[in-house]
Amino acid sequence: MARTLSIEPLAIEPLAGTSFGAVVTGVKVTALDDATWRELYAAWLKYALLIFPDQHLKRDEQIAFAKRFGPLEFEMAAISNVKADGSLRIEADNDDVMKILKGNMGWHCDSTYMPVQAKGAVFSAEVVPSIGGRTGFADMRAAWDALDGTLKARIETLAAHHSLHHSQSKLGHQTKKKDGEYSGYGLHDGPVPLRQLVKVHPETGRKSLLIGRHAHNIPGLDKAESERLLQELVDFACQPPRIYHHDWTAGDAVVWDNRCLLHQATPWDMTQPRVMWHSRIAGDPTSEAALH
Repeated sequence: MARTLSIEPLAIEPLAGTSFGAVVTGVKVTALDDATWRELYAAWLKYALLIFPDQHLKRDEQIAFAKRFGPLEFEMAAISNVKADGSLRIEADNDDVMKILKGNMGWHCDSTYMPVQAKGAVFSAEVVPSIGGRTGFADMRAAWDALDGTLKARIETLAAHHSLHHSQSKLGHQTKKKDGEYSGYGLHDGPVPLRQLVKVHPETGRKSLLIGRHAHNIPGLDKAESERLLQELVDFACQPPRIYHHDWTAGDAVVWDNRCLLHQATPWDMTQPRVMWHSRIAGDPTSEAALH
């Protein structure tokens, strides 16, 4: 008698103990029909972070999946300590790429330092180390909700400048427009974007904090007070149950909503290779543009 192969049904399981995020199983993102895609997109808006185990995306597959969310800022970039020739980057050399990798370990949103903030990103794991290398995410919607009314009233009228030059300089990185093997993306010489500290999500209407390592120099506050307030907000926001750190397995893919989450890299044993692939989804200029 012929056996009928059972196909695991689509399942969206919220992450336990957090205010956001879900693990999606029973689906390959390379083969989504329209109905499944609509269900996934609605879940993405709800949970802000979707985790897809066992995808093993090829380059063209990841780009095609990312494009379902909208136009891309860039199709694919390696986030890795492996050089183009296959050799490992030496941590002690602390070259420009290593400085960027270490800078990414601070909580941040993508592209807030550009004229238009990113909508989101698809990130996938090809090679993972045995120790470390998790990626953290933090829910800025829940962080806003948890603030007391007095602080909400104070910061809702404030804005901050965002700069990759600024955030990297705090690590002693003397940034330049073209940084060696790093593409220089964001290390531009144009105007420094100004963004409100409180953002309204263009699709859900929920408020969230727009903070992180690129934010600095709040107009109307002196430098020390600005820095203190921004750090206090990050310290408050990036606490349980508003954070989740993903332990990668090769083949994992995630997509996050950059309009309401912060994220960070974490250290790993850099004597071991780590190869991750990042596809960045462009923001809508009508909702994600800087104030000037």
